Amino acid sequence: MSLSKDNQSQKLFDSSAPTVSIIMNCLNCERYLREAIDSVFAQTYEDWEIIFWEDKASEDNSGNIAKSYGSKLRYFKADVSLPLYGARNLAMQKARGKYIAILDCDDLWLPTKLEEQIPLLERDDGMGLVYSDAFMFNEKGKEKRQFRINKPYRGNIFSELLLCNFINTQTVVIRREAFDSMDHWFDGRLILAGDYDAYLRISYRWKVDYVDKPLARYRVHRNSKSWKDGRKLLTVELDLIMENLKQIVYEFEDKYSAEIKAVKRSRDVKLSLLDWEKGDKKKARKRLRVYIHDGIYYLLLYLLMYLPYHYAFYPCYRMYTKNIMAD
Repeated sequence: MSLSKDNQSQKLFDSSAPTVSIIMNCLNCERYLREAIDSVFAQTYEDWEIIFWEDKASEDNSGNIAKSYGSKLRYFKADVSLPLYGARNLAMQKARGKYIAILDCDDLWLPTKLEEQIPLLERDDGMGLVYSDAFMFNEKGKEKRQFRINKPYRGNIFSELLLCNFINTQTVVIRREAFDSMDHWFDGRLILAGDYDAYLRISYRWKVDYVDKPLARYRVHRNSKSWKDGRKLLTVELDLIMENLKQIVYEFEDKYSAEIKAVKRSRDVKLSLLDWEKGDKKKARKRLRVYIHDGIYYLLLYLLMYLPYHYAFYPCYRMYTKNIMAD
């Protein structure tokens, strides 16, 4: 379960506290850890602390690596092993900064990240979150800019964010007050989409801004949970996110009916693709049938599901992921 507001630490900021607290959660992360921490120490903006939260189940050399960096990295070892967002809530309790940033232990920041984002928060008290473009890269050295062609949204972005999660967590800086204005921080029930859930709840009440340049590097590799479990987990967790939004958005289902339909359609398409991959073409087509009048891509995908998936699955999945947002 998520921590309730009553159990969250109430921060009283003082002159000795760093401006930014950087949350790093760790579970056996030694392979890329030095690169990640070094990218923080290379920041041109220097008023920060790292809250390094190592899971109880972590057994590699991550703790020793982290503790070698000195006092700007505050190391904590958990007493219990929790899923990511429960652990992230515990790390948040230790944060002293006016702003919160998040860096996973296999990703990197570019040197001017904080220097370019903090002023956007400082000049507007109504700004709850600032994010940026990012480079996505893999072990083969291939690199791609996240927003190379289409630029994302800024300002009041709740409706757009509901349709698609375009915020890369490694790029965010969040006003602590925006977190504390909600009845809970991260939803500990979620395994993969806890960041997305938090950003939606923040963007409903706060403005969001964007720096139009890559300020982080996001590592894509086959050992990541998002690679292995992403489609299946997200389809389950979207329902929990919708329930959270019903609690804070007045008449949510009426005001955002079109967006909710699009979210459910996206979920059902992903589930149908998983059914097809498992060989259950009948079940896959049944999920998709209700959407065949919503656009040509859904009709084509439905018809192709009469074929064995190994003949058409990957071309169709690439077609879907490339074109779905343009529909």
